[in-house]
This record gives sequence, structure tokens and C-alpha cells, in this order.
Amino acid sequence: MLGLALSLASAASWGISDFLGGLQARRMPVLAVLAVSQPAGLVLIAILIALTGADPISAGKLTIAFVAGAASLGGLAAFYSAMAMGTVSVVAPVASLGVVVPVVYGLANGESPSAIQLAGLAPAIGGVAVLSYEEQPEHVESARAARLSILLAVIAGLGFGVFFTGLDIASPDRPGWAVLAVRVGGVATVLVALLATRTTFDGVAAAWPVLIVIGGFDVLANGLFAIASTKGVLPVVAVGGSMYPAFTVALAHAVLGERLATVQWMGVILALAGVGMIAAGS
Repeated sequence: MLGLALSLASAASWGISDFLGGLQARRMPVLAVLAVSQPAGLVLIAILIALTGADPISAGKLTIAFVAGAASLGGLAAFYSAMAMGTVSVVAPVASLGVVVPVVYGLANGESPSAIQLAGLAPAIGGVAVLSYEEQPEHVESARAARLSILLAVIAGLGFGVFFTGLDIASPDRPGWAVLAVRVGGVATVLVALLATRTTFDGVAAAWPVLIVIGGFDVLANGLFAIASTKGVLPVVAVGGSMYPAFTVALAHAVLGERLATVQWMGVILALAGVGMIAAGS
């Protein structure tokens, strides 16, 4: 139960961070958002390690966490781009389909959720699929933009799935070094991308407090998920962590005035029912 609760808390943090990041990506280049939020998160996790300590991990696991961070950064870049051009209430749930990656990995490596937990995975993942139902075309700039935003969301989901899996593999009980390596991987990827492009930073000076908050919530989510992965089996905590769209969609509803279609509300009910079944079996 603790693993699921922590993974749901990580979902809330990711949901807030992702919504704010997608919102800023509508106002400035995606790389500009990441160039501030990623290093801010790196500084934060370094401070936390200095204050609380962390369990040592091997060089091999540090490498895995670094790669997971690079995958997460790629996923975030695709995700922010998708939200900048499409409907947040649709893009966020599509991206969370990446939960399939750690679920399959965990099951393939012998992790054994209870029968009710396994049964709960079906409506949880099915609910996310239903949430992918496209809203009315007037909510996006064009049919082409809608299709591209969905494709980017799928790419983002794959990046997030690799991240979930890598962080689970690398995390000890006190996962500070693993989370730090994840962030280093993300920052390194941003630097490479900045060197390969001509990104402008218009608007960053006025938005830096929000960008730092984005990095803070992202690091908090990473840490909570890393701890959750040591308290529960990966297929279960990965589904909990993938519930971040519920928070992103709620913010899109409240702040941007986006509305869900009836079938999408059915997806919300399915997803929550799945989480309830998983919790009941914990």
C-alpha cells in the first residue's frame, strides 16, 4: 500500500510540473523551458542529498539512472511540444500509455502482483486508452497539429516508460544518488541539444520562478517514485505513477477551460477503478 501511495504522490507532482511545463512551452521554446528547469532540479536534489544522505549505488546503476534521465528528458521535450500544439486533456493521458514498458519489464522479471492487482491493471491502462479519445477539432489548430501532438505524446510515453524502468532498477532504499544521476542525464541531454540548435531564450527572464518550480516538482516526483519502487512491485507503482494525467487534466480544466467528452470521463472512471483494485490488493 505504501508503494502505491508514494507513486500516486509522485503522479500529483508530475502532473503539476507537466502542466506548468506545457503551459510555458506555449510561450517560449521547449528547450528554453528545460534549460532552466532541469538544472534547477539538479541543484535541489544535490542540496537534499547533502542534508539527508543517500545509499551508495554501483557505477553500473548510476549509468542506468543516467540513461533513464536522458530518456526522461527526451520524453519531456516531446510531451511539452505536444501540449504546446494540442489539447492538454488528450495529450497527457496518451503519454501515460508508456506505463506498458515498466509493467511488461516487471512481469518478465518475475515480479508477482496479486490476482486483484493484475486484474486492476486492465481497467487502469484501459482507462488511459479511452482518455486518448480525441476531442472536437476546434480545440486544436488543425487536424495535422492534432495528429502530430498525438504522435509526440506516444514518443513521450516511450521515454517515460524507459525512465520508470531505469529508475526502478537503479534505486536503493534511499535513492538520492540515483535521482541525482537521472537529473545529470537530463541536464547533459539538454546541453547537447542546446549546442546542436539555435534556441532563443525570449521570455525566460520573466518566467524563471515558474521554471524553477517546474524543476522542483519534477525532482520531488522522481524521488517519490524512486522510493515507491523500493516499497512495491514495479507493475503496480508504475501504474500509480502514470496517473499524473488526472492532475494535468484537472489543471487544464480549471486553468485553461478545457472540457472532457463523455467518453473521456468514462476513461477517468475506468482508470480510478483500476487504481482502487490495485490498492485493494496491496
